[in-house]
Amino acid sequence: MAAAGGKTKIVQLTFDEARPSPVVLISGPEQFLADRASRAIREALHRVDPALEVHDIDATSYGSGELFTVASPSLFADPRIIRVEGVEKASDAFIEDAKRYLSEPADGATLVLRHAGGQRGKSLLDAVRGAPGQAAGATEVVCAELKKDAERLGFAQGEFRRLGAQVSPGAVRALVAAYGGSLGELAGAIEQLVTDVGLRLNESDIERVTEGRVEAGAFKVADAATAGRAADALVLLRHALSTGTDPIPMLAALNMKVRGMARVYGAVGSSGQLAKDLGMAPWQVERALKETRGWRESDLARCIDLAAETEWLLKGGTRDPNYALERYVLFVARKGRER
Repeated sequence: MAAAGGKTKIVQLTFDEARPSPVVLISGPEQFLADRASRAIREALHRVDPALEVHDIDATSYGSGELFTVASPSLFADPRIIRVEGVEKASDAFIEDAKRYLSEPADGATLVLRHAGGQRGKSLLDAVRGAPGQAAGATEVVCAELKKDAERLGFAQGEFRRLGAQVSPGAVRALVAAYGGSLGELAGAIEQLVTDVGLRLNESDIERVTEGRVEAGAFKVADAATAGRAADALVLLRHALSTGTDPIPMLAALNMKVRGMARVYGAVGSSGQLAKDLGMAPWQVERALKETRGWRESDLARCIDLAAETEWLLKGGTRDPNYALERYVLFVARKGRER
């Protein structure tokens, strides 16, 4: 696809669409996705010709002429992939050589440029993305950070599909909650799960392997609170805090559910249509609609305000962050009603 404004002429792909072309720009800060894309390109080329030559260049310490040396055909004219890391910190020599290379890419060579972000090398990126890059048959693989809950859920679902596994929506959500850190850790956990448990997984399977993780405990508290089980939520919260769990992940888990409730509150339509309109999965919509039952609009608005206040308190605004978090959890569990 073309980028907004018509300035970008290059074909843009997601990490799981990565494929060989004479020049491939892998852009964006998410290194795990970038590594996955680079590996996919290399494997695709290797399947076509096992004699593939692999050359790695560090753009930060690049010496003039190095690119043209490795791009030159060997005696047997074997295909070549040239992987360049650190383009966002590239030397002036590399930027100049790469721009020259774009005007006449080497036959049988695939140039993969990795740029993690920033302004360094912008003139090279513009050249790749503009008319010269398009003439060279360039593509761009965009590897942005997956920050939103829906994006991480989508990534996890894609990983299970890639491995041929079937997993319930609740199980995916529980796993993503338990592995809130790097995508690499999440992907590794999914692969290990499928290897150990099999191709059909449910919430019980996920709970067994994630028990004890901070994020998993946080979502147990959040689930109890939004279900209106105040006593259970309080017991789970106090247990988690007593075992050294940081209050911040607990708050983040509850806030994720509260945000979903606020988005669907008062919305009309099928779960499928609302999911499309709100950028959520249908099961997320159904769950959030269920959790908003019994809430008044004014109390839900106050809950959003209390979430921000509690975050401030937990980040230094009080000497007793545990009490502040307990107060917020009870407010949610009681649907904003004092008892």
